[in-house]
Formats: sequence, C-alpha cells, structure tokens
Amino acid sequence: MAKATKKQALGRGLSALLNDPENDIKSAEDRGADKVVGSIVELDLTAIEVNPFQPRSSFNEEGLKELASSIRELGVIQPITVRKLSFGKYQLVSGERRFRASKIVGLDKIPAYIRIANDQESLEMALVENIQREDLDPIEIALSYQRLIDEINLTQEQMSDRVGKNRSTIANYLRLLKLDPIIQTGMRDGFLSMGHGRALISIENTGDQLDIYEKIVGNSLSVRATETLVKNYKAGGNTAVSSAKPKLPDFMKNGKKEIANYFGAKVDVKVAKKGNGRLIIPFSSEEDFKRIQKLIQGAD
Repeated sequence: MAKATKKQALGRGLSALLNDPENDIKSAEDRGADKVVGSIVELDLTAIEVNPFQPRSSFNEEGLKELASSIRELGVIQPITVRKLSFGKYQLVSGERRFRASKIVGLDKIPAYIRIANDQESLEMALVENIQREDLDPIEIALSYQRLIDEINLTQEQMSDRVGKNRSTIANYLRLLKLDPIIQTGMRDGFLSMGHGRALISIENTGDQLDIYEKIVGNSLSVRATETLVKNYKAGGNTAVSSAKPKLPDFMKNGKKEIANYFGAKVDVKVAKKGNGRLIIPFSSEEDFKRIQKLIQGAD
C-alpha cells in the first residue's frame, strides 16, 4: 500500500499539469513541457489510442496471456511510451503488448513516458523500438527497415546508427522483400528461416523460387541442404531432392484420416520445424466451400 501511495504522490504534480485545459501543452516549446516530456505519469487506458504506424501485424494470444499474468502479479514494470495528441488524448508509440495485456487484466491506468512528436517522429520511434525489442519475424523486420527508408527517408547508414545493426545485416533483411509473397508468408509462418530465404534470393525466376520452396517445406530441408539445392539449380537446373520426405507422427496420420473422412475431402498436413503447421482442406466449388464451412461451424 505504501508503494502505491508513493507512486500516486509522485505523479500528482504531472497529472495536475496535464489536466489543466488553460495550460495545455502542445509543443516542446510550451511552458511546462520540460516537466512532462520524458517523465513517467499514470494515464487512463481509455485516453490512449493504438498507434496506426505499429509495424507488428499480429500478437501471440498465449504470449499476451502470460504477460497479463505477470502484470497482474507485479504490475507494469516497464512504462509504455505515448505521444500527446491533444488535451487528454495520447497515442501509443511503443509498448502495445503491455498496453493490450493491461486491458486483459482490467487495469484502469498504465505508467507511460510522454513524448511530443509529429507523425514522422512517432513512426520512427515505433519502428526502431520494435526492431530493437520485439521478437519480430524476418519479414516484419525487413518491412520495418523498408518503411524507415520510404517514409522517414533514412539511409542504410542512418538506420545502422538508429538500431545498432551493421549495414550488411540491414541489407540482408531488405533483400528478403524480393522473394515471392508466398515465400515471404512461409517465413512469417515459421516454415522457412532467414537462412532459407537468403539462399532463395539468388534465384531470379519466381517460378523456380516457388518450386524449390515447395521442396524445402515438403522435405523439411535444412539451410545447408537448401543451399546445396540452389547451387545445383544454378549449376545445371537440377533440383532433385535425395532425402525422403519425413514421415508424419502417428497422431497426425490418424488425425489426418479422421479429418478427411469428416470433411469428405483429401486433406494435407504440413509441419514446420517449430512444431506448428498447416492443415489444408481443398474444395472444388463455391458449393463445396460452403459445405465445408457449415461442417466447421457445426463443429464449434
């Protein structure tokens, strides 16, 4: 209780300053801005809107629940960062996982650093924060770098200074965006690593890229095996895979048969190294699709 009282006392002066409409701080030059910018204050969650520039496109629900459990026990240890939009209104710059988890817990307030920034600065802060701290997949990181180039007009050298990465590392991520969108999706879903992607980049023909991608996924090829496959392709177009396709575990084989019988379709199962995978249910027409949809909804 003493700790909570102390926190409220520390934020009382700032809260009063922020809640004074006669002296609303709109820029870094306004009186009192130096007391607010960079300081920690408890803000109502309802006063904060999500950042439209957030580079992360998906949030793992299980991870959010674990974070919510930690916040329920220990509170929000690391404050989020927001920028002031108008009187009593803020926009998230970084810390969306903490923000979302706090909502799950049912908190009314959250500790936050306040920044006064324009949209470009906010975008740069959000992108750099996520690249440095979040476990983004390689394509998300590459897209963040590309946005820093396109929307912030940063050079690779400037990005190197901002995120603390070598220029060669940044260039390798950016090259992944030259891959076919299907392959990029495979990387985001965990079927391919960055090493696989780098090996495929050297193949210019999209059709050949996709052909080798199917072999990688279908045969669970390692990065080294993929590099050999690409080397053989470039040497003479030979993309034969000598290793046999790995067998599915019994529970998958049995489950695959049961699912196929239930849907009346020949289903396929693909598994990534991480253990996640895809269950593919084909359909032949709109009517067949609606039939399968009804079966899925009926299962719920």
